[in-house]
Amino acid sequence: MKHWVLGEFRSPEGLLEAARALRERGLVMLDAHTPFPVEGLAEVLELKPSRLPALGLLAGLSGAVGAYLMQWFTQRVDWPLDIGGRPLHSAPAFIPITFETAVLSAAGAVFLGVFVACGLPRVTHPVFELESFRSASVDGFWVSVAVDEASQLDAVSETLRSLGAAQVSQVGEGA
Repeated sequence: MKHWVLGEFRSPEGLLEAARALRERGLVMLDAHTPFPVEGLAEVLELKPSRLPALGLLAGLSGAVGAYLMQWFTQRVDWPLDIGGRPLHSAPAFIPITFETAVLSAAGAVFLGVFVACGLPRVTHPVFELESFRSASVDGFWVSVAVDEASQLDAVSETLRSLGAAQVSQVGEGA
């Protein structure tokens, strides 16, 4: 069973200092919950860069190539129609559909990628059961430390208190 120790800080600077101190003390399973982006927090938490832009680029290029090839195959190979002596392969005529398919493919892939990256369709987390955690979307700056062993809960709680947490709470999965 997994447990989390949460500490609320009153300022983004306090949160940053606490996250740095927790990292230095060897606690690596950290997460932060803030009402707005905090400059430098991603580096302190050592978050990996998002792969969503690469996914969008790959899906957009695949969609564009697929749309262009489908139009080319339909007009040139499968059902060629010679109308007024026009060429069977006219690239400028294929541009609008190619572009729109690229945009649709990229947008759809990024949309689904966000769902996968966020772990959806899971809509709840044990941390959200904590009543005072609601301040994370208003004016609270929370850091959560995932703890595998229940014996470490009190030590991590004391560490957060010593770092200046205004409030420290513990939650567990299935509790």
